[in-house]
Amino acid sequence: MGPVDAAEVGGNEPADLFGGVVEDYVEYLRTSRSRSEATVRSYRSDVLGLLAHLAGDAGGRTTAADLAGALTLPTLRGWLAAQVGAGAARSTVARRVAAARSFSGWAARIGLLTSDVAARLEAPRARRHLPEVLDVGQAAETIRTADLGAAEGDPIALRDRLVVELLYSCGIRVAELCGLDVDDIDTERRLLRVVGKGDRERAVPYGPPAVRALRAWLDAGRPELATTASGPALLVGVRGGRLDPRAARRIVNEVTAATPGAPQVSPHALRHSSATHLLEGGADLRHVQELLGHSTPATTQIYTHVSADRLRAAYRGAHPRA
Repeated sequence: MGPVDAAEVGGNEPADLFGGVVEDYVEYLRTSRSRSEATVRSYRSDVLGLLAHLAGDAGGRTTAADLAGALTLPTLRGWLAAQVGAGAARSTVARRVAAARSFSGWAARIGLLTSDVAARLEAPRARRHLPEVLDVGQAAETIRTADLGAAEGDPIALRDRLVVELLYSCGIRVAELCGLDVDDIDTERRLLRVVGKGDRERAVPYGPPAVRALRAWLDAGRPELATTASGPALLVGVRGGRLDPRAARRIVNEVTAATPGAPQVSPHALRHSSATHLLEGGADLRHVQELLGHSTPATTQIYTHVSADRLRAAYRGAHPRA
């Protein structure tokens, strides 16, 4: 059967499916697993969809006692097949598999299931897309555009230049950028203390252009915008609060859109560009991994594919035997 909407099953409210076990599961995610709110929301939605599908297969019976009979490996596979048939993206299906595995493991541990039926559930292998990157010339033009905007000394323009400079020169994530405090800057050693995924800290070096952008922002930009709401935040918005990642994305979009010859890109594309240019310049893969805050080299290796593609393109365009 096709996907079933949780709100349409047997007159039940979605959260009441199978005796309201979803909210118990959500509480487990928040307290025992310390999941982010975004992950909790996604998993809650996915599990509600799964339970709605199960309730439809079970003729609308949705007591907690019915869960063990309804949640089996074949029904899980049927649910995923329905997602694929409805056109769900591979990444979405993979996330739903992760949610089903998590829920099944929890349900087995508390005795709602006799075994972890989703342990053998396999996620589709996600297609790996090469990241969008600027070439070195486009990156230089983007920085030049931000520099020109800051030439008049306007506080907003000084901040925007620093946003673009740090994202590209340091390769940090936009959330890491917005999370920086003034005390995270080690001016003597030219290092940023960055808190990344999983609250892992790392030191990221920055160069003379970032020194100049930082000095201009701290001397003439931040004092004009900072308020009591700013706290220790390095980057602040027009009302004085800590700069929001959405605002940082808008800044990058606007700067790159105003740059001749460069595509309009996201902050993550600046991070991709930074990593690619480091590897093309001869940096060791392990060092780039540390700079980016990747937990394994496998994540960083995608940038070697980008460099290889560029090498092949240069070869085809220049070699007479290509």
